[in-house]
Amino acid sequence: MKRIITCVGVALLTLSALAQERRLTIDEAVYYAAEDASQPRGYKLLYPEGLRNLQWVKGTDRYLYKTDGIYELYNLKGEKVAAIGGEVGEAFPVLGELFAHNKQLPSIAYIDNNEVVFEHNQRYFRYNYNTKKAISSFSTAQGAESAEYDPLSHSVAYVIDHNLYLATAEADKTAVTAIADENIVSGRAINRNEFGVNKGTFFSPKGNFLAFYQKDETQVADYPLVDITTTPASLMNIKYPMAGQNSERAAVGIYNLKTKQLSYLDIDTSDEHFLTNLAWSPDEKYILLAEVNRGQNHFALNRYEVATGKKVNTIFEESNPKWVEPESPAVFLPNKADEFLWLSERDGFMNVYHYNVSGKLIKQITNFKWVVQEIIGFDSKGQQVFIVGTSPDPREKHCYKIDLKNPKKVTKLTAEAGTHKVQLSSDGKYLLSDYSSISIPKNIELIDTEKGSAKRLLTAKNPLEGFVVGTTEFVTLKANDGTPLYAKMHKPKTFDPNKKYPVLIYVYGGPHAQEVTNNWGTSSYLWEKVFAENEQYIVFTVDNRGSANRGFAFESVIHRHLGDNEIADQLKGVEYLKSLPYVDANRIAVHGWSFGGFMTSSLVTRHPEVFRTGVAGGAVTDWKYYEVMYGERYMDTPQENPEGYENSRVGKHIKGLKRPLLFIHGSVDDIVVPQHLMSITKESITNRDFIEIFIYPMHAHGVSGIDNLNLTHRILEYIKKNNQ
Repeated sequence: MKRIITCVGVALLTLSALAQERRLTIDEAVYYAAEDASQPRGYKLLYPEGLRNLQWVKGTDRYLYKTDGIYELYNLKGEKVAAIGGEVGEAFPVLGELFAHNKQLPSIAYIDNNEVVFEHNQRYFRYNYNTKKAISSFSTAQGAESAEYDPLSHSVAYVIDHNLYLATAEADKTAVTAIADENIVSGRAINRNEFGVNKGTFFSPKGNFLAFYQKDETQVADYPLVDITTTPASLMNIKYPMAGQNSERAAVGIYNLKTKQLSYLDIDTSDEHFLTNLAWSPDEKYILLAEVNRGQNHFALNRYEVATGKKVNTIFEESNPKWVEPESPAVFLPNKADEFLWLSERDGFMNVYHYNVSGKLIKQITNFKWVVQEIIGFDSKGQQVFIVGTSPDPREKHCYKIDLKNPKKVTKLTAEAGTHKVQLSSDGKYLLSDYSSISIPKNIELIDTEKGSAKRLLTAKNPLEGFVVGTTEFVTLKANDGTPLYAKMHKPKTFDPNKKYPVLIYVYGGPHAQEVTNNWGTSSYLWEKVFAENEQYIVFTVDNRGSANRGFAFESVIHRHLGDNEIADQLKGVEYLKSLPYVDANRIAVHGWSFGGFMTSSLVTRHPEVFRTGVAGGAVTDWKYYEVMYGERYMDTPQENPEGYENSRVGKHIKGLKRPLLFIHGSVDDIVVPQHLMSITKESITNRDFIEIFIYPMHAHGVSGIDNLNLTHRILEYIKKNNQ
């Protein structure tokens, strides 16, 4: 730890010494690359230092992190007990060459008391770090994507194009599926990553089976994107299920790693219902699936027998006239194959429920009026469950221990205010907490979950010390119905309450996002604080109703009329700004991306008397062009809710546009497809209104890499020019 702190600390001190109390540039805040390629990029030195790759060693009470390119293992006293370094090269020369070249070992795919598995360039290296001997190595085939390593079967599941494969020490490419039809896609995430789905493969608890999602996109319309890097430009069709149109049809396959036999669960998805939250029972006999209807107002948690693929029973069902959205799989209790915990917001907030597989509700474990975000594990006896949630402040994240027999016995384990990212040891006795707050850049602690004591592993210095950077403060407002709304305000460090400052409102405002959080960055881009200081601006953000981590009522108020309540809450933020004597009420601009682009364009077109200008990036301008899974949850279908779709359409409000409005879009955006930009452009021409557009060729929904610097300058220069 000392070496990593010294190395980063010297770099920070050097940077500060050369620029004592100087202003950062936007380039440094966004994507600064030194002329000398061997030098670190400037913005990386502006992040708080940390312990790289910090993690528990599975099955032990030891933890590790990366120092000077090698992995060091520590005991609970903080004493170094082992190291994994350049000696790996004696077992695997290719890793030795890598270490000799850049003094870095590759990332760890798995580690326990004896074995570490490294992954480098689609090759996996199993190494016994106690005996310092190679166990085996193997590769996935060229072009592998979505790779997942399983330490029990010592295999990797991966996808090439639309088929699923396995790699082991015996063979690098064993076909799990060999389907010629490109419309049938196996092993990738389905449902366009909604309902908590973020991967497509699921090894069983004992390593004997591989379950996987499969989607049939035959009925899904092709959407044409254009690749301009070829001569002539070429067509890149993607499958894109738009609201109210045909969607994908899901299936679940099961591959027996020993017999190499493939089977499928017996589920009819011709009605295009969604398969979500896949979980294995500990004995590998059953799979649990939450099946959500296409209308997304009902789901059933069903149990299927692996041997036959047949449904055994429906464990329970949930309905809601607005929507249901199961996002987390069942978590089975240790040493019990028939009891599990389930996260549900049926009572208004996400809480924990204890069920058995026959469908009996054993008890409701939590009844909080705040959001349980995750179940992270148990103690070794299965008597205590550990959760992460938003109490006592929804802007924060904390870890709690709950007694399963006496759920009223709740112990808060993370003491300091802020946002805690935690890792639980295998036996549940210790917790690693990496946390920050608006005033703490980063602290890392080892917490004894039984005694409640904490040992500090790292106290990071303020990386912005020595720089003139805007400051941040929190604000609490009230919506029209009295609901508290949380906001943040970046001011220049040189703030003068006697001056008048223009304002840039940064907005997202959509579901599953929270911009105002109590962490070091406060969920802000560094450029916001730099812009506030350098241009003498106030940058303001409010989390309106519809955003995350405030409970179902707060989020679901947007149902069937996206934009209305969100805009009302943003205007409450404007009302607050105008009440401040140091705000120039005639110079308020707004910018956001994706849902924030929808909000930006809606705010400027619906309320030109408030906003002088706006920049809408990757904007949804018409929800009928958006995808089934997300769009129909919040708006129902265009056929069911024509008035809601029409009123939320940006083009409806663009006639007589009085303010300069810039739309920015990636030319191959596969999330908010370019049709949104083209349709609003056409409508503005028809109405003889004038909008401005800028397209980033061959960028998707985000503008990444060095082009992100161009993007940020373009946004801010437009704001400065037109917010006069």
